[in-house]
Amino acid sequence: MADGNADWMGSLPPALRSLPLSNLAIPGSHDSFSYWVDEKSPVGPDQATAIKRLARISLVRKIMKKWSVTQNLTFKEQLEGGIRYFDLRVSSKPGEIGKETYFIHGLFGIKVWDGLKEMNGFLEQHPKEVIFLDFNHFYAMDDSHHHFLINRIRSAFESKLCCVECVEYVTLLYMWEKKHQVLIFYHHPLYQEYPFLWPGNKMPAPWANTTNVHKLLQFLETTLGERSRYGTFHVSQAILTPRVKTIARHLIRGLKNTLVHRNLPMILNWVKAQKPGVMGVNIITSDFVELVDFAATVIALNDLLLEEDESAT
Repeated sequence: MADGNADWMGSLPPALRSLPLSNLAIPGSHDSFSYWVDEKSPVGPDQATAIKRLARISLVRKIMKKWSVTQNLTFKEQLEGGIRYFDLRVSSKPGEIGKETYFIHGLFGIKVWDGLKEMNGFLEQHPKEVIFLDFNHFYAMDDSHHHFLINRIRSAFESKLCCVECVEYVTLLYMWEKKHQVLIFYHHPLYQEYPFLWPGNKMPAPWANTTNVHKLLQFLETTLGERSRYGTFHVSQAILTPRVKTIARHLIRGLKNTLVHRNLPMILNWVKAQKPGVMGVNIITSDFVELVDFAATVIALNDLLLEEDESAT
């Protein structure tokens, strides 16, 4: 993925800097952290009991790794490539002493703290870039784990965190003026106790849950049409989800070689036909963001807002 997109937000034309971020086209990644999963660790609590039993066999864990890894790039590489929205699932490690949390997708990934520090390192170098972190699934976590994680988030980003505000006020200019770079969406009632945690309902991400690319595109169209005009961001999840049948049939090939390669061209064509704006696309996520120039394609959609601006003047 070209790292020419590392400063794309800071390079947007002036006319787009005063638009709400909810009206811009922003590339995101699905299961953003799964570039490294630990096949030696126990299977995560996000998996069904039958899978947990099977996964005691190391070959099964190797196969699970093939289906768990949906991104090949580290956080830093994704950020340099232009990705600005991250879909995050976290878990404690059952049986581990302490409150440490890990990214998870079938298998355990890196410590959340290490991922947050990596992202903050990028933001330090790129002060005009803004990221969205969507903590949308929590496993094996009680309130004390949550408070621990939330304090980790606060220590990682400190004054870069943007407190909850009316979505329409949040423009690049607003963020730059306040020196904010991070919006955290936290899908758990505890968000109410911290001003820098946005509620999950401000970041709806309807999920098609299909292996059929035509059904996926129809779903993306429908949910975009139902997008509320104001007050929220919106995620179009341009992803195909493997069923157990699919995994069984293609056990060794893994996700990348079956669903993704075959359907990316159609998904990318759908993206190219979109337009950002009030009722248009906002955040678009995909699997394996480096296989095609996904981020650049999404970012380029913002040029359409300029044409609209010129025709209005």
